[in-house]
Amino acid sequence: MSDGIMKRMGLIFRSKANKALDRAEDPRETLDYSYQKQLELLQKVRRGVADVATSRKRLELQLTQLQQQSAKYEDQGRKALSLGREDLAREALSRKANLQAQITDLETQYQALQGEEEKLTLASQRLQAKVDAFRTKKETIKATYTAAQAQTRIAESFSGISEEMGDVGLAIQRAEDKTAQMQARAGAIDELLASGALDDASGLGRKDDIEAELERVAGGNDVELELARMKAELTGGTPASQPQAIEQGKNDTPPPPTINYQK
Repeated sequence: MSDGIMKRMGLIFRSKANKALDRAEDPRETLDYSYQKQLELLQKVRRGVADVATSRKRLELQLTQLQQQSAKYEDQGRKALSLGREDLAREALSRKANLQAQITDLETQYQALQGEEEKLTLASQRLQAKVDAFRTKKETIKATYTAAQAQTRIAESFSGISEEMGDVGLAIQRAEDKTAQMQARAGAIDELLASGALDDASGLGRKDDIEAELERVAGGNDVELELARMKAELTGGTPASQPQAIEQGKNDTPPPPTINYQK
């Protein structure tokens, strides 16, 4: 396999892994993790300050002891000299000089540790301030992110973009489609039964041939009467049935009585 293909595969793998990590990452969890790491660092700095302070205090105790011993040698040398023992006084002062060299070395170490302690204390205070500021900012960002997440979910629910509401919308659409299909099917069956193209298996709505013919003739007569009425309205006359009734009325009038004249 060539190097070009390997590089492309590596790029695709990294891009997909980065996308998967981006989906899985929760900014709130990342902020909490960062805050936890800062607290651990602050704790280490504080332990460093405590260790330096402990070392400084130990040197301080050693210096106190050496200074007391030096003072003791000086007193002994003074007493020996007062007693005429110059040799003892010389030995006491010699020991005091050796202690003084140690005291000078410890004082140098003490000052270095004291300076280191002050630096670490200042760094600890600054780090504490940064951690406190980060904690405040972290909580603000978390609250803002939670609010934005809730607003997004609400907006998606209203717009039907969210997965849950999308499923609900699809279910409603399927129900409406099935209802419309059943209504159309029921209407089509009713039309087929009314036209006689489809037999009623129950026999309740079935009509025999004579009844169907009578209904057809009755319907035809109604149409003829309506047509005659409309023609009469258009011509300004009376329908054909009215002249026949008038003529029949004239024929039914009785004749006048006969008068006989007797001479």
